[in-house]
Amino acid sequence: MSERTLGLRSIHRALADPIRIHVLEALWQAHPQSAKELATGLELRPDRLYYHLAQLEKAGLIEIAEYRRLAGGKVERMYQPTTAEPPGDKATPLEVAQFLNAMLEATQVDITSASMAKEDGEQREISLSRTTVRLSDNARATLWEHLQELVRVEQHIDGEDGVWTRVVVTLVDVEERNQTDR
Repeated sequence: MSERTLGLRSIHRALADPIRIHVLEALWQAHPQSAKELATGLELRPDRLYYHLAQLEKAGLIEIAEYRRLAGGKVERMYQPTTAEPPGDKATPLEVAQFLNAMLEATQVDITSASMAKEDGEQREISLSRTTVRLSDNARATLWEHLQELVRVEQHIDGEDGVWTRVVVTLVDVEERNQTDR
């Protein structure tokens, strides 16, 4: 088995847990953070994160950005994401499916968390739209570009207005493409 295949499997295994996906997302949105800072943001105990941080580091998805000295002489690790962006171009269809399923599982956790918060009286919004449309390759590419541009614009708006909102968009062919489409 090639080193690349082993690396991809390690990445996909690391992303098989929704907690690890949330850790990565938290690191992508902010500066380097310690396990304690990540735990606070994710509403988990820090000791629950150490295993997950080790798995992400082993897969090469995060790295130690620096060591920060604490009072009393202790040192804490500050984590940041690496430049790896799974799945790579050479990933198999099954590896891509595993990665996407892990992302959907993380979204399920978000939906459950928001629903429980609503049950406790918090104001949370959950929206879902599912439909099927017939798209040419050009229309599919245009739709994807428009969606990505909307997200890019909103990601770069500074300020304290608004709430962090998870956006998940999937485009999945539900039937086999004709030979001429390939």
